[in-house]
Amino acid sequence: MTTETFEPKSIVVTGGCGFIGSNFVHHVVRERPGVHVTVLDKLTYAGNPENIACLPADRVELVVGDICDAELVDRLVSEADAVVHYAAESHNDNSIADPSPFLKTNVRGTYTLIEACRKHDVRYHHVSTDEVYGDLALDDPARFTEETPYRPSSPYSSTKAASDMLVRAWVRTFGLRATISNCSNNYGPYQHVEKFIPRQITNLIDGVRPKLYGDGKNVRDWIHTEDHSSAVWAILTRGRIGETYLIGADGERDNITVLREILKAFGRDADDFDWVRDRPGHDRRYAIDSTKLRRELGWEPQRIDFAAGLAETIAWYRANESWWRPAKEATEARYRAQGQ
Repeated sequence: MTTETFEPKSIVVTGGCGFIGSNFVHHVVRERPGVHVTVLDKLTYAGNPENIACLPADRVELVVGDICDAELVDRLVSEADAVVHYAAESHNDNSIADPSPFLKTNVRGTYTLIEACRKHDVRYHHVSTDEVYGDLALDDPARFTEETPYRPSSPYSSTKAASDMLVRAWVRTFGLRATISNCSNNYGPYQHVEKFIPRQITNLIDGVRPKLYGDGKNVRDWIHTEDHSSAVWAILTRGRIGETYLIGADGERDNITVLREILKAFGRDADDFDWVRDRPGHDRRYAIDSTKLRRELGWEPQRIDFAAGLAETIAWYRANESWWRPAKEATEARYRAQGQ
């Protein structure tokens, strides 16, 4: 039950120098030659202009700025056909240490964007997370669906939940032409070394024993970032206005299994890691049911071989040490200060 296809020629991608956003920009440039991309990124620690530096200048323009800057946002949105909103403060540990940037970026920033899109009647797609649904029990066969009640458990996920609710209200009250997607855990190239998979990979490259939270049984539903990008494009161009679509690739694995896959790829013993105390409010299990997305829009994940995707990701970090090395020491210092 697809609607007619929307074919944007000029899109604004917020957070397009971050991990998932930059992978989406690469996807659009590669797959959609007629589309021009304006990246709006504040270039905080998680945004790296090198992530898109190799892309053609006539196709991709970088504007360094804040999504809370209403005047700048208004100008960029007025010149675009669509906005795809990736920009977010997204690291749970950081949100626990200081929630304030999460409120500003994730809530105020979203408000600024949807107000501009409402004013100029520009199509808006909101990229969210499965963490807004809270967590599932390890022995529960259920998975998150679009009907699952929100139950966020951290400052990060609660601010993302708030931003989702703003978008829904603007659709209903103001007729905003918007869709929302909630995705499971992404992995792939250009991911900041603070995140679980790249932290383990870069520690092993450095000869440092990886660290694992709690009992290692926390389950995440992994998806390659390229599959996330193709799903977002499908929703932007063919999704029904006002609808939410969950993006997942049936990739449930507990953290200890993922870590042992990484250790195996490095030729290390399965138990060659250190346990660290769990973080407060650590969600136990995420699992996505993406039936609606697949049924309505015909989308299917292509990168479903996790071991192969992980091997490619490890190879990328080995080949791009100059990309992640500058952030590594500061990241590990922050973890040490938190006892992790």
